[in-house]
Amino acid sequence: MLKEFREFTLKSNVIDLAVGIIIGAAFGAIVTSIVDNIFMPLVGMMTGGVDFKTLSVKVGSAELKYGMFIQATVTFLIIAFFLFLVVKAVNKIRLKTQIPLPISNTDKLLIQINEELIAIRTELKDNPGVNHSTDT
Repeated sequence: MLKEFREFTLKSNVIDLAVGIIIGAAFGAIVTSIVDNIFMPLVGMMTGGVDFKTLSVKVGSAELKYGMFIQATVTFLIIAFFLFLVVKAVNKIRLKTQIPLPISNTDKLLIQINEELIAIRTELKDNPGVNHSTDT
């Protein structure tokens, strides 16, 4: 059983997933710190010194802390945006490093036929009044 577990962890993407989760958590902590300590205080200054963490409303005995929700939403949006940029960059790198597959003879023939059909369509479009019949 230990051997199976070892093979599972080494052959599958478990290690990659674990590394991704750890890096993601650390990245989330960094972004949360940036939002809490830099971004939101600047937004607070622009809105007249409002501290979003303290914004709340009392409903009966319950306190609804909507300011914390606003701050969490801003944090999420910033993390999502940076992850979008990272994924976009990784996909761009992957496209550059992909090795093109060799084109089969059938595919070459299909490409040639397609190019000829495009040329015929262009000629017909450019010369609509000309008889293009090949019959003699």
